[in-house]
Amino acid sequence: MIELVIDQRRRDLGGFEVGRILPVAQRRHVGPFVFFDHMGPVDFPKGIPLERDVRPHPHIGLSTVTYLFEGEIMHRDSVGSEQAIRPGEVNWMTAGSGITHSERFEKARAEGGRLHGIQAWVALPEAEEETDPSFHHYGADDLPTYEHGGLWARLVAGEAFGANAKVKTHSPMFYVHWVLQPGTKAQLPAEYPERAAYVAVGSVEVEGRTVEAGHMLVFAPGQPVLFTAVTPAVVMLLGGEPLGQRYIDWNFVSSRKERIEQAKADWRAGRMKLPDLDDKEFIPLPG
Repeated sequence: MIELVIDQRRRDLGGFEVGRILPVAQRRHVGPFVFFDHMGPVDFPKGIPLERDVRPHPHIGLSTVTYLFEGEIMHRDSVGSEQAIRPGEVNWMTAGSGITHSERFEKARAEGGRLHGIQAWVALPEAEEETDPSFHHYGADDLPTYEHGGLWARLVAGEAFGANAKVKTHSPMFYVHWVLQPGTKAQLPAEYPERAAYVAVGSVEVEGRTVEAGHMLVFAPGQPVLFTAVTPAVVMLLGGEPLGQRYIDWNFVSSRKERIEQAKADWRAGRMKLPDLDDKEFIPLPG
């Protein structure tokens, strides 16, 4: 059932590293997921410099999904949002025709602390690529959880295992957080044509193969997949219906290359509005 194993590639974002998983040459997407970064874990000392923050930058044609295991990030955007995200919550930002936002580590700067989480991008269907930008925050109570034996699970977004999250999505998909105790078995159903699992912590066994943290397994369609936790493990399950080819250039995603070129020109010329509450600096277009 394992089609591909993707190893994270470490990327320095200016003060802390992320593990880049998607996209890779062998796999550009899993369902609507076109980008997947593992942030940290990193321990920030009190008083970290402002350069560690992610300054205002633009997006089009996608939804960003921020999900934390530990820490806190302050989000501000050009539709007027200001919202801290904490573990077990979801910040879902739909860029559509264009949005800008910043992500700042203000709590860590004031107190010190650990940051650990996942940043994913979900492509929008072609008919909704130019939808109005929006931002929604969902608390832990909005996300269904399940616990049995050595398995604890949270449905972060979409529909899976007979449950629905309140998060508004734009195409059939699923995104699940598993916590497994050693020896626990859990099964990923076969209901979606594209499925993957990312091991964020610990190790699991799938089809007699031990998979360590920092690796994503991409599965062939049609059959359920059985996992056995080798150690205490955290696994993120993701996938859904594919949306077709998407182009990615910097922070822009689109089914049309010319739309990306227009977005680059708009950002370069200062035609995209900065976040209302964070408009004093921005990240220039690379190159």
